[in-house]
Amino acid sequence: MATKVQHLTLDERYARGLEARTRAMPDSHAGWMPAADRPDPVALIEEQNLRRDADLVPVRHGRMMASPFTFYRGAAKIMAVDLAETPTSGLEVQLCGDAHLSNFGVFASPERNLVFDINDFDETLPGPFEYDVKRLAASFMVAAQNNGYSEADGRSITKACVTSYRETMAEFATQKTLDVWYAHISEDEINQSVNALLAEVDSKGKGSKKGKGKNKTAGADGMDEMTPKQVKEAHKRFMKNALKAHSRNSNQALSKLGEEVDGRYRIASVPPVIVPARELHATYGLEPGVLEDVVLDLFRDYRSTLRPDVRQLLERFEIIDWARKVVGVGSVGTRAFVVLLQGRDRGDPLFLQVKEATRSVLEGTLRKSAFRQPGERVVQGQRLMQASSDIFLGWSKGVQADRYFYWRQLRDMKGSALVEMMLPAVMTFYARTCGWTLARAHARSGDAVSIAAYLGDNDAFDKSITDFSERYAAQNDQDFADFTKAISSNRIEAIQNV
Repeated sequence: MATKVQHLTLDERYARGLEARTRAMPDSHAGWMPAADRPDPVALIEEQNLRRDADLVPVRHGRMMASPFTFYRGAAKIMAVDLAETPTSGLEVQLCGDAHLSNFGVFASPERNLVFDINDFDETLPGPFEYDVKRLAASFMVAAQNNGYSEADGRSITKACVTSYRETMAEFATQKTLDVWYAHISEDEINQSVNALLAEVDSKGKGSKKGKGKNKTAGADGMDEMTPKQVKEAHKRFMKNALKAHSRNSNQALSKLGEEVDGRYRIASVPPVIVPARELHATYGLEPGVLEDVVLDLFRDYRSTLRPDVRQLLERFEIIDWARKVVGVGSVGTRAFVVLLQGRDRGDPLFLQVKEATRSVLEGTLRKSAFRQPGERVVQGQRLMQASSDIFLGWSKGVQADRYFYWRQLRDMKGSALVEMMLPAVMTFYARTCGWTLARAHARSGDAVSIAAYLGDNDAFDKSITDFSERYAAQNDQDFADFTKAISSNRIEAIQNV
C-alpha cells in the first residue's frame, strides 16, 4: 500500500521554517563548547579500526598525521559525536555526512561533460541540514589555518561559504520543482565565472562586487585583493586541472595501474597501496581460485542492482584482473578494490572501483538507515543528492557476514581542488561554489522553502556557523595533538608517505 504524501502550501512550508526557530534560532549555533563527557578522540579512531584491514591501519594513521587538515578529513566519526550535542532546527535533508571541502570536485556526467558536485557519500544519511553545513564550514576554517592564512581571512572564507549556502537556498525557495532538480554547475559555468573575474581585475585593477550572489559559482567576493597576475595564474591552473580531469579515464588508469605480460594486461603490484589478486591470498587466507569465485559472485550480485540497459552494456565486458587498492584518508583500511575489465579487445578497458560500505558514522547519532544494506544506502543517497550520477553505480553483498560494497567507475574524469596551493581569494571563490552546491544537494531532498525561511535574510546564521567553525577548528587542533601524541607514545602505529 502506497504511503500518502503530504503536500503543504507555500505559506504552510514557510510557516514551518519560522516555527523551526523555536527549536534553534539561527544564531544559536555560536558558542560551541565540547561536551563535558566528550569521548577520547583517539579511542573513537581505534574503535573504527577494529573493522579495518589491520595491515592498512598504520597507513591510515600516517595519512591523518600529515596535518590538522588531513586529520580533520579522517575524523568524521569524532565530529559526528560532537554534532549530536549541537542545536538543530528539525529540518531534515539527505546528508552527505562528510561534507568537507575535499569531498567536492569535478567528474563526468553520463553525457561525458564535466560537472562539479559532491563526490563522496560513504556517510550519507537523512538528518538535520545543519550537520553538513557545519562539517563543510569548519573544513574551510581548518584548511585556511593549515595554509597559514590570517584569522580574518579564515573567518571571511568560512562566512562566504555559509552565506552562499543561505542565499542559494533562498533562490531555490522561489524556483519551480524541476528547475531545482535539474540545477547543476557545469565546467563551462565555472570557466565563465573565472573569465568574468579575470576581466574585472584586468579592467579595474581589483575585483568588482557587482552582481554579488547572482552567479552559481561565486561572484566577485574575495577576489578584490588578487592581482591580475594571480588571477591569470589561478585561471591557468583551473584550465590545466580541467584538461587533466578530461584525460582521467580507464585508458589512463590502465597506463598507470596496468602492465603487459605475455600479451595480456594485468594490474601491477605496488604494495601496500595496490596488491593484485594473485598476491592477496596471504592477506585474506583464501586460495587464488576461491578469491576469483568470490569476485565473480560479487560482480553478479552487483550487476543485478543496475538498470537493465546498463546491465546489458556491462555484460559486454569481462573481468581480467582485480586488486586491493588503498584510497582516500578516512577510508583507508576499509576494503577497497579495483577491477579491470576488457571489452572488444585489449584496447577497450573499463576500471571499476569497489568500496566497502559500513554503517554511517551518523547512525550512532541519528536513526538507523532505512536500507539494511549499507552499499545501497550509499548509492541511493548519492543518487538523491547528485545532479548527475555514474551509470555504473550499484551495490553488492560480500561473501563474509556483515560485509557490504558499492561499485562505481574509477577515475571517470574525476578531479579535485589543490587546497594547499590556493590563495585566500581563490579559496573564497571555492567556498562559495561549495556552498552553492551543498544547498542544491539539500534542496533536492529537503524543503528549500522551509529551510530558507528558517535561515532568514540576514547574516545571523552565517556569523553563528563561522563562530562554531572557529571554535571547532581549535578543538580539531587539540584532537590532532592528542592523536600525534598517541603515535609518539606507541599507543597506535603510523606509517607515513604511503
